[in-house]
Amino acid sequence: MAWRFALMIDPVASGDDRADYLDTFTELDPAAPALTVGELSTQRGDGIFESIGVVDGHPQEVSAHLERLAHSAQLCDLPEPNIAQWRAAVALAAERCGAGEAVIKLILSRGVEHGPAPTAWVTAAEASDFSRARTEGIRAVTLDRGYSLATPAHAPWLLLGAKTLSYAVNMAALREAKRRGADDAIFTTSDGFVLEAPTASLILRRGSTFITPAPNAGILHGTTQLSLFEHLVSRGFTVGYETIPAETLPAADAAWLVSSVRLAAPLVAIDDAPLAVDASFTASLNDYLLSPRD
Repeated sequence: MAWRFALMIDPVASGDDRADYLDTFTELDPAAPALTVGELSTQRGDGIFESIGVVDGHPQEVSAHLERLAHSAQLCDLPEPNIAQWRAAVALAAERCGAGEAVIKLILSRGVEHGPAPTAWVTAAEASDFSRARTEGIRAVTLDRGYSLATPAHAPWLLLGAKTLSYAVNMAALREAKRRGADDAIFTTSDGFVLEAPTASLILRRGSTFITPAPNAGILHGTTQLSLFEHLVSRGFTVGYETIPAETLPAADAAWLVSSVRLAAPLVAIDDAPLAVDASFTASLNDYLLSPRD
């Protein structure tokens, strides 16, 4: 990954437009040290983040990502992000991305223990090449997430609907998937219902209807999934949210894992059960996702 830009943000700021926030940003050498040893994002994973795809300098779905950042902050009892300030930081980072695909990350942590304020920063880097996953597809296995469908409602302190920096479980799931000969994982509840992938949302096709697991069990509502649903409706398809039993996954006519940077990756198999792949339809989805989207 080629780093292009890093920016520290003073989160205590106010103003009306981009110019009001320029003096609250400090540009850094992306290869240089920037955080103190007492930073809680690295000590405890105590913070939140968003990853925004960038295509030819255009940051995708910025408003949706900022809304989700604010939602995660609320769940984690972090200060409410100044949306105008973060939007200005995203615009500045996008200007450094240039042609091709890149990713901008927004990070807000609780800061230094006993410190006066949270720590906030933005990075921009060249995106990995996901062309093979988009065209040839990926294999996935289902993995038990370790809680029931009802758990998030009964235990909100688990922060299951927040996009936190605590991604150790997500990364462990990806390693386990690779140990099982797959490329990715699909989390399920302990009582047998489908959740999401460690870094992506799941979309299933049944005829002319597209569904995704209902976001009521600690599922992170995917910005790419929401955008694709709008696109599919505009093409005359039906979309919906359902509580999906894991045992029904192999019966889907097609399936995709979708995310902000990899975009739409068709699933060729789930737990070794093969799934059909419509290459031309998938290409049309990715053509849409690569188009400028606000």
